[in-house]
Amino acid sequence: MKRRLAALLAAGAALLAGTPRASAHQQPYSYLDLRLGDGGLEGTVAAHVVDLAHEAGGWAPDSLLDSGFLDAHRADLQRLFEARLDLDADGRRVRPQWTEVTLLRERRLVQLAWRAPGTLPGALRVRGPLFPYDPAHETYVNVYERGALRLQDLLDHERRATTFYSGGRQGTLAVVREFVAQGIHHIFIGPDHILFIVGLLLLGGSLGRLLKIVTGFTIAHTVTLALAALQIVNPPARLVEPVIAISIVCIGVETLLAMDRGRDWRARIAFAFGFVHGFGFASVLREFGLPPAAIGWSLASFNVGVEIGQACIVLAVAPLLLLLRMRTPAAARGVTAWGSACIIAAGAYWFVQRVFFTA
Repeated sequence: MKRRLAALLAAGAALLAGTPRASAHQQPYSYLDLRLGDGGLEGTVAAHVVDLAHEAGGWAPDSLLDSGFLDAHRADLQRLFEARLDLDADGRRVRPQWTEVTLLRERRLVQLAWRAPGTLPGALRVRGPLFPYDPAHETYVNVYERGALRLQDLLDHERRATTFYSGGRQGTLAVVREFVAQGIHHIFIGPDHILFIVGLLLLGGSLGRLLKIVTGFTIAHTVTLALAALQIVNPPARLVEPVIAISIVCIGVETLLAMDRGRDWRARIAFAFGFVHGFGFASVLREFGLPPAAIGWSLASFNVGVEIGQACIVLAVAPLLLLLRMRTPAAARGVTAWGSACIIAAGAYWFVQRVFFTA
């Protein structure tokens, strides 16, 4: 009985090992080739028969290897591919005009060709993967501009989008629009950067004094933003982020001290810690990705966006503090003192969090 039981268990294990999983297959890949030219956009998209059969919800994978079956279900295949082809050209959804269906029998792939007439787009954004039902699925993306391969990328469950900026005026304008917006966005979603700038303004001063302080900060973070984004100097975030928190504590302490001693070191602090904040800006820029053909434009545009964001904070805070100082000096002094204390507390909290509670 023991020998028979062992034989049955061995046979069952062999059967299970030889049975493929229904939810995945050994070739979870799809392929997207995009070609940009003066006449617009065209391309091909290819997918494995297992993925197509799964998404269709009723086809046997091997049925797609029959040319007659493909011809009969051509419209269904086009609708299936169109639902999964998530492609924007200059912010507008691309609506493909399907041209032909090709069976790549040896690779068990079905390929559809398409075109989208129009002008050469400046920015092309692809989202994927094409078949997210399978966690292992990957979509290989190739982008050609006027016949030359310009971008190769891989979309999966970790990396879900890629953007290509074409050469020429259209691509440059698209880079400028995108990266200026990203710079502005980053300032307004970064409470540590906002508090540092507010800390620089709390003590007030003449317009020339404030311009000197903000300009020093700008020059410093511009230098390190460029160095880090170009991978020339690249300190780890686990060092940069705690030092940014320390900079917030320092500007709060300096404001409290300057209220009594009369000396103002804000410009020096802004310049010194501006280098560190530049590394923080660069970490976001690297995550977003720099287009290889427009590195200079993307860096400059992102920095302009950061400056616009900073200017908005200065223009919103400085006039209010000035008005308060002119009307009720005692209240203004209280706001400066309590505001500095809050800034010190926030910086200290972020320092502890980033040193001891961040992996």
